[in-house]
Amino acid sequence: MMKFITVFAVLIAVAAAQIRPLGPLPLRNPAVYEPNPDGSYIYSYETSNGIRAEQRGFLKNPGTPGEAQVMQGSYSYTGPDGVVYTINYIADENGYRAEGAHIPSAPRYNPAARYPGQF
Repeated sequence: MMKFITVFAVLIAVAAAQIRPLGPLPLRNPAVYEPNPDGSYIYSYETSNGIRAEQRGFLKNPGTPGEAQVMQGSYSYTGPDGVVYTINYIADENGYRAEGAHIPSAPRYNPAARYPGQF
């Protein structure tokens, strides 16, 4: 039993020694955060490893039954293959929607293709 505990402790120590936290990445450009009195805002940053993000948000139709918070922006990063991937997104009363050249999209529904001669 003592051997098992010793081996287990050594394995834990080896595993823990191999985990190296990255720590905070230095920013390439100063981060921007600009809140406004009406609740709208913008923010952006770029890290030293090329990760970029920007977003703006605002209240759509304030004070009405259709009031909704809107956030839209983009982020990009360099993948392990060296390609820069960019995602553009919007989140509003219709949900979160993201687009990017590398993100698959569903084909558009065409009722004429399914029911020829009826449309």
